[in-house]
Amino acid sequence: MQNWDETLLSQYCASPTIKALLQSFNDAVDPVTDIANFYINIWNVNTAVGNGLDIWGQIVGVSRYLTTAATNYLGYQEANSVGSEAQPFNQAPFYSGTLATNTFALTDDQYRRLILVKAAANISNLSVPSINTLLRAEFGTSDGTNPYGQAYVIDNLDMTFTYYLKFVPSDLQLAIINNSGVFPRPAGVQMLVAHL
Repeated sequence: MQNWDETLLSQYCASPTIKALLQSFNDAVDPVTDIANFYINIWNVNTAVGNGLDIWGQIVGVSRYLTTAATNYLGYQEANSVGSEAQPFNQAPFYSGTLATNTFALTDDQYRRLILVKAAANISNLSVPSINTLLRAEFGTSDGTNPYGQAYVIDNLDMTFTYYLKFVPSDLQLAIINNSGVFPRPAGVQMLVAHL
């Protein structure tokens, strides 16, 4: 603590033993480093990592773990089974056994971006222009470029609206739109997702 002796009661100021104990304690427990680490790793969302981001996720209401849809696959024996989702060449990956889970954890950078977009969605009026801004924030970069392609929403004026992705989204990107709770679906409105 800085200037701890100024907080000492006047009746103890003349006691060298008490002052020596307090000085020794102050030298051993310097909170400056801990406060700086707390600010960097937890308080500041732009620099937070791990548990700090998990705390921010709870505050804004978004989880680090997303469940993706079952993946189609290219297969042989299982293609004959009823209800099979087997696909032809150049359409799906090879079948490699059943997945233990379809739930995946976002990396810190992915999760930080999702947290910031969810925080913006929480204070947004959720009109079409504001949803488009959220899509640009999630799928764009800080300098305004779009590494994947365009992403926008259109109100179809028939109680439906469509998220258009002008790129082939990964399963994780589809899970962010469909399952994360970040991108809204107004009550009584059907949400559709269209992509290349």
